[in-house]
Amino acid sequence: MGLDAEADDLRFSRQVVEAALRVGVLVLIGAWTLQIVRPFVEIVIWAVILAVAIHPLYAGLARRLGGRTKLSAALVTAVALAILLVPSAEMLGVTVGEARAVAEQAEAGALRVPAPPAGVREWPLVGERTYSFWFGASRNLDATLETLEPELRAAGRWGLSSLAGLTGAVVQFAVSIFIAGVLLVSGEGAGAFAVRFATRLAGAQGERFVHLAVATIRSVARGLLGIAVIQAALAALGLAAIGVPAAMLWALLVLILAIMQLPPLLVLGPIMVWAFATQGTVAAVVFLVYGLLVGVSDSFLKPLLLGRGLEVPTLVIVLGAVGGVVTAGLIGLFVAPIVLAVAYQLLMAWIEQDADRGTLAPAEPASSASSEA
Repeated sequence: MGLDAEADDLRFSRQVVEAALRVGVLVLIGAWTLQIVRPFVEIVIWAVILAVAIHPLYAGLARRLGGRTKLSAALVTAVALAILLVPSAEMLGVTVGEARAVAEQAEAGALRVPAPPAGVREWPLVGERTYSFWFGASRNLDATLETLEPELRAAGRWGLSSLAGLTGAVVQFAVSIFIAGVLLVSGEGAGAFAVRFATRLAGAQGERFVHLAVATIRSVARGLLGIAVIQAALAALGLAAIGVPAAMLWALLVLILAIMQLPPLLVLGPIMVWAFATQGTVAAVVFLVYGLLVGVSDSFLKPLLLGRGLEVPTLVIVLGAVGGVVTAGLIGLFVAPIVLAVAYQLLMAWIEQDADRGTLAPAEPASSASSEA
């Protein structure tokens, strides 16, 4: 009996050691894998979101092209890249060009600031101070710049850093679009894998969770990103029409605010004041009305784009947008709200699940996971 007990203890000890070694190796491989793919996580997630969001467009185009899926994916990818790269190149080019022109004028001593209109004095709270500073700059720009030298240096460093970050974000978005095009071609296989993986995690309800995630991605992409892009495009047209310098950069700020559920008037409001100070009365009034319409356009765009979508609390979107910017930069602004919205919908579906029948809360209909992922 003693020998048998010792043998059992020895076998048990070996099993424990072997299990610990296996777990340790798996943890090591998993940690190493995560470290390798960590720089690409946001890019890949955004690519998956794009592929899910534009799959209906891709599938419809493929049907019109006689089932040529690769050609359809190539066309969709090319159009998406053009939508990203053309405005980005324009914005970066104009920004760099204007900065270079200002620097050249400053070096040549030809930089001049026009005298402020008398109406600036009547601005509430800041009118007198703004007029005094503006008037001093118009009379002696060099002396004014000397008093602002520390602030100008800090602003210059911030501007260069922001420009570099924006360029990097454009590259990330371009890579995501390319990966999304590849995923579109392999949509059926990716969808089947998503269903198998979800079934492995959630059992029989896995496929329903996949449908819910797909519906949420499309709803948020359509109702949040779609509205933000429309508002930014409208703002860019209005800003360009009245000759606002770096109009595309201001439009980008409108896009960011719209995604964060903040009113675009935070950007357009000061520009309206600038228009009344520098433009004709008619042009300023027209831009004022136009800017107000852009600011409230989400109130009638949401019913059109979210009529059949899923309800996601605004707080979830705001937390996702702010957290995404803090943790992942500009691309996080787009990825995080959708990821958080999907997590919220899955959590609510799990909470509301009927324990007896195993049903989920109603979700947007989906034809099949294989065709939608």
